[in-house]
Amino acid sequence: MRFLRENGLSLFFGFVLIASLIGQSFAGLHQLNADAVTHHQPTYTWLRYVTSSEFGGDVMENWQSEFLQFTLYILATIWLFQRGSSESKSPDDMGTMSDRSQLVGSYAKPNSPAWAKADGLPRFLYGNSLLLVMTFCFFGSWLCQSVNGWRAYNHQQVAHKESAITWGEYWANADFWDRSLQNWQSEFLAIGSMAVFTVYLRQRGSPESKPVGAPHDASGVSA
Repeated sequence: MRFLRENGLSLFFGFVLIASLIGQSFAGLHQLNADAVTHHQPTYTWLRYVTSSEFGGDVMENWQSEFLQFTLYILATIWLFQRGSSESKSPDDMGTMSDRSQLVGSYAKPNSPAWAKADGLPRFLYGNSLLLVMTFCFFGSWLCQSVNGWRAYNHQQVAHKESAITWGEYWANADFWDRSLQNWQSEFLAIGSMAVFTVYLRQRGSPESKPVGAPHDASGVSA
């Protein structure tokens, strides 16, 4: 029970992630097979579908946009300010902040991570590790999307008796950029809306919100 209590947030989102992936696999399989029957093509089994480029491309298409959202959000909130938003730091804290405030080097506490106490490259890497990992995940999932999307695109080309294209050509293809940009704009809308909504709206008990009674222009505070 202690483990569940201390890891409830990650366990909850892990569960709903797996559940939504399973649901997507059955819905996507049904849609793909319905289209195959219409065009007198072979249908897929569930196992074949979840290992196909069609399913992989759809999953990576969503994952890369989510990692892009958080990569840009982490980077932007270092330097940019939104007055009154709980998603923004206070104007006095803009930038990477001091060693004292970040508890690094000689200001590290006894139980601080070892790399926070180190100097030079180890401290730099650890101090930027969240942004670096998110950036890696974005480019990695975007690369996977391009490979799966390219294969799925060529499957459609062959099915319609048209010429296949190379992976490099797919990067310049409208299909690739349409799939990428339609996801990117939704992520930018969501995170921008969150930054503005938290100026005026509240959710009691949530760390994503200011205290209910906090002034609208209070910045850099959360419940």
